[in-house]
Amino acid sequence: MTRITSLHRDTVNYVERGATRHHPLPAGYHHLHHRVAIGHGREVFKRAGDAVTTFGMHRAAGVQVRADRLRAETGGLVECAIGLGPARISAPCEVIWTAYGPELTGFAYGTRHGHPETGEEAFLVELGADGTVWFEVTAFSRPGRWYTRLAGPVVPFLQLRYARHCGRTLRRLAAGG
Repeated sequence: MTRITSLHRDTVNYVERGATRHHPLPAGYHHLHHRVAIGHGREVFKRAGDAVTTFGMHRAAGVQVRADRLRAETGGLVECAIGLGPARISAPCEVIWTAYGPELTGFAYGTRHGHPETGEEAFLVELGADGTVWFEVTAFSRPGRWYTRLAGPVVPFLQLRYARHCGRTLRRLAAGG
């Protein structure tokens, strides 16, 4: 894992810090909620939770990740990026909250200055009472840069596609593949 050593710690670029933990999500943002079953049983839950909280799911989904901690911890810095060279889009974030429990594991990160969006995104793995393992993405966001404002309604569509892609990726990782 690449550790972040050169990023300075600053605050998130939105006011509603921690709002993905509560409902309803704040007004004035696009809301995303995607929930999908990814398997069954405690081992699937454990593998999925580890993949989410160590950013392995993000990496397996094709995102370049730099983090200052080995696993998601409140206050940790994370930088996600896609693309190469001048076409590289970087997304600096801070881990806002975490959940490490026997039936719920995951975290939320919030956008920092320089992120293409403004808002927060949570990635959770839940073990249901019947043994079903669920993956859930909850987010609120709005454009934070000129190019995301210009892209308009395409951005929420791409965010939903990415959430679905993460679900498929996590299902594969949690199955041991």
